[in-house]
Amino acid sequence: MPELADEGDRPSITEVNGTVARFEMAYNAENETMRVAFGAPLSARIPSYVFLALAIGVTVTVAVAHGMPASSTLFIWVVEGDRGRPLPATVLSFIILISGLATAIRSHMRGVIVHKDGIEARYLLPLGVPRIRKWAWPQIHRMVMDEDGVMLELWDGQYDRLPDVDRGAEMANVLEGMAARHNVMVTRLRKIVED
Repeated sequence: MPELADEGDRPSITEVNGTVARFEMAYNAENETMRVAFGAPLSARIPSYVFLALAIGVTVTVAVAHGMPASSTLFIWVVEGDRGRPLPATVLSFIILISGLATAIRSHMRGVIVHKDGIEARYLLPLGVPRIRKWAWPQIHRMVMDEDGVMLELWDGQYDRLPDVDRGAEMANVLEGMAARHNVMVTRLRKIVED
């Protein structure tokens, strides 16, 4: 076996450079967590809030009816009326409350998410069926932006419009910054003012 040199004889990298050694790695944890979400505008969420308020009102009415005197109209209509109904008022109010909560939660799931790998758009189709579309940055050839929204021109010539969001100007700025990082062309359209 060859004899190994004494470790104390070799100069360390900090002695040569006079600083603490730092190594750069290709992996950057800060970029891994880059994710910005933009929710649906308030005008799109108002119907779900109205339905949730109605569901809470029905639930509170049923709960109050059970605590009222037996001679009151509300007690007779809710509690005594349950004898002839196939579904009790408490069960029905619970179902309405759960569906109101689900509608409010679903309305918050709409919008656009921008992350380091691409863009994710969440739509609601008719009858409340959710639809998620995802585009990776290499798929996007160009972004066309105006005051009303953002449209993506894809590498295969198709166009997809992103859904409206509550902070549209901020989303456009974030998308423009990400487009510059990924060499995606951006076209900003200005509003034409007629005299």
